[in-house]
Amino acid sequence: MKILHTADWHLGRYLHGLSLLDDQAYLLTQLVALARDEAVDLVVIAGDVYDRAQPPAEAVSLLDEVLAQLVMAAGIPVVVIAGNHDSAERIGFVGRICRERGLLLRGTLDDLSPLRLRDAHGEVEIWPVPYVEPVFARALAAADADPVRIDDHAAALALVLARVRTQMSSAARSVLVAHAFVAGASESESERALAVGGSGAVGADLFAGFDYVALGHLHRPQSAGAPQLRYAGSLLKYSFAEAAQEKSVSIVDLPADGVPQVRMVALTPRHDLRIVRGRFADLLQHPDPRGARDDYLCIELDDAEPVLDPMARLRTVYPNLLELRFASLGSGEGAARVAGDHRRQRPEDLFAAFYRDVFATELGDPARAVFADALRKVEAP
Repeated sequence: MKILHTADWHLGRYLHGLSLLDDQAYLLTQLVALARDEAVDLVVIAGDVYDRAQPPAEAVSLLDEVLAQLVMAAGIPVVVIAGNHDSAERIGFVGRICRERGLLLRGTLDDLSPLRLRDAHGEVEIWPVPYVEPVFARALAAADADPVRIDDHAAALALVLARVRTQMSSAARSVLVAHAFVAGASESESERALAVGGSGAVGADLFAGFDYVALGHLHRPQSAGAPQLRYAGSLLKYSFAEAAQEKSVSIVDLPADGVPQVRMVALTPRHDLRIVRGRFADLLQHPDPRGARDDYLCIELDDAEPVLDPMARLRTVYPNLLELRFASLGSGEGAARVAGDHRRQRPEDLFAAFYRDVFATELGDPARAVFADALRKVEAP
């Protein structure tokens, strides 16, 4: 059985006010082509299909187009589960009708039945488990004669997986599709925390008994506590904290013995997301040669002196500059020196402290003169 495992598309996402929908469509065209070329038996999308519970119409249309190409045009079954960014009801809408066409949409816990597929080695059970909020797991447990206590995500997911295990066939290979934060896995800043204070984490031992666990939620492609527990990672880099990551999808071969063999296949973005560092004049006169000028950039300036309107001027060379930082930011000691009532401080002293804090150096005479001239103009009647 060959499976394409992907997750965390976040369709409809914005980065610094810029819509990424065209970039997402560009990559999803590659994903559909890869699924065809690899002749996969199944595509699984492990949650966070959309970036928010009420996605824009354009994002819904894009998902519809991609699923139509996979299921109807290519004849590849697809399993989709809801993640913590998704609306469970919207993901599961018309799920029973779509299932007859090879598209399994699982948004809620109302149905925990598997998708059963066969290959030359026998049956494979695909168990789609959407993101589990403790409050909904409590409702599920309430019907039991002796309901267990559900205090956190680990207890909630344990309850659901216990129900799944009662239905599993010992003769079939098993694949779990889930959306969760496995303790010890590496997070990125662009992910929305599942709970405050770490209570959203679940242990890797919770997934014992499944041959492969196709996970969503974390944006870095990685294993999570065991080789068969795998995060495919996000479709795109969704923050500059992810600039060093290479995004990919996972091609999973599940042979007769059930021991998965995983290949990471990189996708090529329309615009890479990179961090570039240097002095203002150098970056302006000698564009960074390590990538395309129209990549989505964060530029870190090494200049110690102020630069007039750096963002606009740099955008004449780097049109998709999204963020500007000063690499020489101070430690904050300058601000601490004027932490009292600022009304008791002279404007010159306040500006000198601000300059020291931002540029990690003392205010020079040229900058002091510019400030004094500006202050005179402001204070003039």
